[in-house]
Amino acid sequence: MKHKCPICKVETDSAVHADFPFCSERCRERDLGNWASEKYVVSDPIFNEEELTGDKHKTILLDLDETNDTEH
Repeated sequence: MKHKCPICKVETDSAVHADFPFCSERCRERDLGNWASEKYVVSDPIFNEEELTGDKHKTILLDLDETNDTEH
């Protein structure tokens, strides 16, 4: 599998580079350092965790046997 190194943008190949998707151990360690220094962050959740733990559960039921009268 071919890919560009996320740090230096050099082309890498999973069959050749042991540090794939990085081109070298140096780039792999720089990426780890970026995570450690919080240069990279995981985005905010797309849902509210309190909604999952609350007593109110929302359920959507689909009737797959129901025929649709609209023509396409």
